[in-house]
Amino acid sequence: MQDLGFYFEMGWQHIIAWEAKDHWLFILALAAIYLIGNWKQVLILVTAFTIGHSLTLALSVLDIVRVNSDWVEFLIPCTIVATALFNFFQKDFQPRSLRLNYFLALFFGLIHGLGFANAIRFMMIKDDGIGWKLLGFNIGLEAGQIVVVTGILLVSFLLVNKLGLKRKWWVWSLSLVALVIAFKMAWDRFPALLS
Repeated sequence: MQDLGFYFEMGWQHIIAWEAKDHWLFILALAAIYLIGNWKQVLILVTAFTIGHSLTLALSVLDIVRVNSDWVEFLIPCTIVATALFNFFQKDFQPRSLRLNYFLALFFGLIHGLGFANAIRFMMIKDDGIGWKLLGFNIGLEAGQIVVVTGILLVSFLLVNKLGLKRKWWVWSLSLVALVIAFKMAWDRFPALLS
């Protein structure tokens, strides 16, 4: 059971720590189109991301899947760019028209899970079982994401619902921030093709 607490903290830090800015940006781009009244849809999105992240993390720890870490580190900001661009093409922000976001969260979670897999693989495989470790990590990851999303939804409530900022400008502003920073990250991380 102490493994559960240790890995919960690791999952929590994986999202909350300053070094996790690629995850923050992805969550920012993903949650930008939602308001506080959409909290159920956002919770489903965050959970879909965690499921995807968990799946590739487990497959990697069990040494079933391995992907070159340079390419994974490049693809992570690409997922942010794609999500932010998707936000610019939304005509309305009704939950029914945003169903593709669930797939994006799950699929891009698979890629993000590979990013942490190389760092954690050897820690988790050392002992006999990884079940409690993965459970603790994933609960910590989910809790961290919920905190980040709650912060985004509260700021949107203040700016959009209370101060009257147009929702489109809120979505576009957050998406542009995520897009620009992620594009720079992708540019900096582009793997050398001959290495």
